[in-house]
Amino acid sequence: MTARGLAATYAFAAIVVIVCLFPFLWMVISSIKVLTELYTIPPTWIPEAPTLGNYATVLFESNIPRYFLNSIVISVGSTALALFLAVFASYGFARFQFRGKTYYQSFILVGQLLPTAAIIVPLFVTLRYLDLVNTYLGLILVYMIVTLPLSVWMLTSYFKAIPRELEEAAIIDGASRIGVLFHITLPLSVPGIVAVMVYAFVTTWNEFIFALCFANDSSVKTLPIGLAEFTTEFNTDWGAVMAASVIMTVPIAILFLSMQKYFVGGMMAGATKG
Repeated sequence: MTARGLAATYAFAAIVVIVCLFPFLWMVISSIKVLTELYTIPPTWIPEAPTLGNYATVLFESNIPRYFLNSIVISVGSTALALFLAVFASYGFARFQFRGKTYYQSFILVGQLLPTAAIIVPLFVTLRYLDLVNTYLGLILVYMIVTLPLSVWMLTSYFKAIPRELEEAAIIDGASRIGVLFHITLPLSVPGIVAVMVYAFVTTWNEFIFALCFANDSSVKTLPIGLAEFTTEFNTDWGAVMAASVIMTVPIAILFLSMQKYFVGGMMAGATKG
């Protein structure tokens, strides 16, 4: 590549990075502005009087800490349950032959294709019948149902890429199928498992509609619902909204940065192997 072409590539990459990071940068800047400065036109890029008052409001004068804990419990619980079920289902699809296998795999994705509005009422009726409305377990099960189809599909593609000869050699040496799965297949599938875990966690962490319908009590409300509580009939405390959004973004940013290598590798493998 010529010097001019390399410079153009870097310039284009820089523009893409700026466009992608601008909303997050503006969110952080707005979170340390006073309310009056947020409404100034034209907007100021650098706060004239930076303040942590918005964070104090969010942390000590609202229910955001409780909602943060609820989101952690629900997201970790649903992610762990979806991953546990996806591992066994995906291994079965990848390694065993049985009648109707192709149709079962296609049928699993139907749940991912259904619009949210089509499943809210049946899920609510089911949760109410089981007395799971406004409970951690109810939301965990709902989010597991939402994230499980794509998780199974991604892991199945990854398991298929692992040579069968490795497993057959272990079985000849006396290992069981479960032993092969946990001691050979899963260690070799860490990037795929991480990709599924990140996908399930982020989907659950940011979900709004199901939490709005199935969690009306503050004891189980999640962070996306908590953000709406800073809006009243006549006003919105945008400073508090931005501060809460920063707090909500931190766990996702940490998760991506700490597992970026595995996540990218797992996504690429799931997209190209089968």
